[in-house]
Amino acid sequence: MEINELEIYFRENFSKRGELGASLSVWKNGDEIVLFADGWRERERSHEWIKRTLAPVYSATKAPAAATLLFVLDRHKLTIETTVGEVWPTFPLASASFGDLLSHQCGFAALEETVDVFDHSAVVAAMERQKPEWMPGEGHGYHPRTFGFLLDECVRRLEGRSLGRVWNEDIAAPCGIDFWIGLPESEWGRVAMLVPGRAKASVFEEGFYESFNTSGSLTRRAFSSPRGLHAIAEMNTPRAWAAGLPAMGGVGSASGLAKFYQHAIGALEGPFSEGVRQALAGLRICGEDKVLLRQTAFTGGCQKDPVDEWGVKKRKVYGSSTAAFGHPGAGGSHGFGDPASGISFGYVMNQMELSVMPGERCMGLVERLG
Repeated sequence: MEINELEIYFRENFSKRGELGASLSVWKNGDEIVLFADGWRERERSHEWIKRTLAPVYSATKAPAAATLLFVLDRHKLTIETTVGEVWPTFPLASASFGDLLSHQCGFAALEETVDVFDHSAVVAAMERQKPEWMPGEGHGYHPRTFGFLLDECVRRLEGRSLGRVWNEDIAAPCGIDFWIGLPESEWGRVAMLVPGRAKASVFEEGFYESFNTSGSLTRRAFSSPRGLHAIAEMNTPRAWAAGLPAMGGVGSASGLAKFYQHAIGALEGPFSEGVRQALAGLRICGEDKVLLRQTAFTGGCQKDPVDEWGVKKRKVYGSSTAAFGHPGAGGSHGFGDPASGISFGYVMNQMELSVMPGERCMGLVERLG
């Protein structure tokens, strides 16, 4: 990795590739070796983006959320192979394992009932009344929104607290991780405003976007339920930041996101046992995704790059190593860790892109990691 090349590409994102504000953090074996920040916190360019700037990261929240559930299971002497029914007896697939749940195999990607994203109890009740669209062993499909409620309900049943509170109080605060699932009012003044993006025409030729724009499709329903927080303007509100939604409501700095992955790969001592780290890193399913309509590979809550029959990566979203795992967020935020190299990566931004995976601004940086 050439840090100079990394910085050149990062700066050119603003002059050549339309970035507004962003931070990049890279850690290696317990030390932060790169921390760049540039640009502006809002479209009006009133406040400079600095290294401590926070941004909503959408689904990049899923990895810390999954780590929180695994941490809680571990604390209660349970594992990823424990059945969900042992913790949540009224879950419709009580015999499914937490590994099935965390790897998007339980078939609850879309809700049949219309419920509000801010009403946890109503969402859980709707899930308990619903028949899954597929069963574990019948494939997988990304749960963009419901994933967080599935994890949150399990944590609440074990801890008597929300997943966001457990993350903030028991993991992030003791470890000094500048990433929040439920942002306190004291931090609101640090948050950048997201700016809607425009997609290239080629993006809409992908099967995902065709399905996403088709009324009644599984893809459309999965990204639409529970109802609420569909507009960028809604995500730019304290209500969204404070709600602590584990699938899409995380707010953090690039440094905080990358530091989380240092703990997740064991490069920093902290709250995660070897069993938790193995669950986050270990592949559980790979194949055609029923919701994203492309090849995806999931661990116990994170994603990996799919590999071909010879073990060669088909993509390099998580760097060059097959050991790496992480999770992107809508619009372009991204984080991952690589146990083989000891490197972790965090990128947060506010100029949204329309793409299922990180776009060229982020991926150009990933490629330069080597």
